[in-house]
Amino acid sequence: MIDYLKTAFPTRMLRVFTGTDGEPRSELMCDDAGNPVHSQEAIRARDDLIERLCAMPAIPCALDALIRHFGPDDVAEVTGRTQRLLTDAGGRQRVERRSPRSNLGEADAFMSGRKQVLIFSDAGGTGRSYHADRNCASANRRRVHFLLEPGWRASSAIQGLGRSHRTNQASAPIFRPVTTDCRGERRFISTIARRLDSLGALTRGQRQTGGQNLFDPADNLESDYARDALTQWYHLLHRGKLMSTSLAEFVEMTGLKLVESEGGALLDNLPPIQRWLNRLLALRINTQNAIFEEYLALIEARIDAAREAGTFDVGVETIIAERVSVLEEQLLRRDPVTGAETKLCRLELHQRRRATPLKRVLAECAGIASIAYLRNERSGRVALRVPSWSILDDEGRSIPVWRLVRPNGSERVRDERLAESSWQEVGEDLAQQLWQRECEEIVAHLDVQTINIATGLLLPVWNRLPDDDVRVWRISDMQGAAIIGRIVTPAGFEKLAAAFGVSMAIKLSPAEIVAAGQNREGVAIPGLELARLARSHVNDDVRLEIRDFPPERREWLKSLGCFTEIIAYKTRLFVPAQRAEAIVTAIMDAHPAVGAA
Repeated sequence: MIDYLKTAFPTRMLRVFTGTDGEPRSELMCDDAGNPVHSQEAIRARDDLIERLCAMPAIPCALDALIRHFGPDDVAEVTGRTQRLLTDAGGRQRVERRSPRSNLGEADAFMSGRKQVLIFSDAGGTGRSYHADRNCASANRRRVHFLLEPGWRASSAIQGLGRSHRTNQASAPIFRPVTTDCRGERRFISTIARRLDSLGALTRGQRQTGGQNLFDPADNLESDYARDALTQWYHLLHRGKLMSTSLAEFVEMTGLKLVESEGGALLDNLPPIQRWLNRLLALRINTQNAIFEEYLALIEARIDAAREAGTFDVGVETIIAERVSVLEEQLLRRDPVTGAETKLCRLELHQRRRATPLKRVLAECAGIASIAYLRNERSGRVALRVPSWSILDDEGRSIPVWRLVRPNGSERVRDERLAESSWQEVGEDLAQQLWQRECEEIVAHLDVQTINIATGLLLPVWNRLPDDDVRVWRISDMQGAAIIGRIVTPAGFEKLAAAFGVSMAIKLSPAEIVAAGQNREGVAIPGLELARLARSHVNDDVRLEIRDFPPERREWLKSLGCFTEIIAYKTRLFVPAQRAEAIVTAIMDAHPAVGAA
């Protein structure tokens, strides 16, 4: 740094002159002998800065700083260095030499529980395991893996992360990428997140992220959601809707050209996200943080919308069941070259739900203000309200968001939706009682669920599968058997049969038909020819409607419990939501050959 200041600190004086075009120009000033002219004031400022820097204590590397903070008796070091500088309690320093077998003893000390902290590098991490192995003495201690220097190679990052996340582990580790309060550092975490995703797509040949959901989706600042958010950010900046900066200030600080020279309209080809991110790194810390806050809020808004719509691809998600039974199978396609098959399977899952104790939730939320205990007046369920990051709408307005943590999961809820819901604040004592009672109910209950999953060879037929749920699921039982594929909702059965040109041998149950009828397209009702059960909006009321019903069957359907209304000179037939499953069952029972499942 000192050498850089000596050579790069600006001390040359400039002379201003008028060019041939009449515009002012500047050039380096020289004396009559051709020697450069320096500013004495700038030289004094440079020398003073060098003197101040040289008076500061040396900044230790992260490895030495951690060992000095925790002490060598509590830190196991598994690296490639042969000697290290240690500082004792009195501040005296000594050089310790390390033999090639030092790493073996340090790794054993950590796995046996004699040392609480482990620091390992690429050189010391090859061929070793640091996970909560059930066979080691420290298996009861969950690993918290801090990713301090991820580097730029995604393959090396995966190898390092895999040291603490392996089979036969008592608990999965918690990964924590480390950054400072300078939001510009998210740029480097983004690069690793993007490369992990790319590596997963290349090595696995499927839509599975290499990051294995290690990073939050908002960490990848070069995803489609991030690019769309940047385009919206440009438009909000142009319209003066942002609080962090103005258009003129941003252009002056970054040197990016965003508008036409005439008219002030935004350019058609705006700067790409990589250039935008690189220019932000040169801004002052407070300005960086303010811009990133708004930008990340736009990304979160798009990710939340994709989650709600069911179109967000998070790679492979896992469902763990006590027992998995295959009820039926339907062959969809057989590859003509390899013979690999694509199947639709109906599975019955026996799941024992897991509950999170309130004590653990409060420990994770320690130090967070504005938490509150809530109880749903309708269901009687309990939740802990925790502040979450806000989002920005397309007009640049900030929307507060809360996270509702419950014994069996959590969800993000916008502030206005929470205010309109049935959640009400309660006291801590009542909330603890309700939480404990709900945890006991959850653990004692065994759910039996039936799902339909497309499995087998999926990549060649990926675009032929229904797009209402693009997630890839791994369904595992307690014996270790696993099935990987995409869940097909009841509403997607017709699309699946049409895409593969097959007649579905797996028939929908009445409950599945009612569930599939909750969307606008609806689903065919066996036994009613061209009729479809679909969702309709009538006077701001959501109803289930039998569309295109046979007119001659109107009275019979009304006798089953349906009711009619004449709307715009057309008789429409509706199904009461409370009796929908019973009515569909009666229709299918009237045609057993069609409705048999």
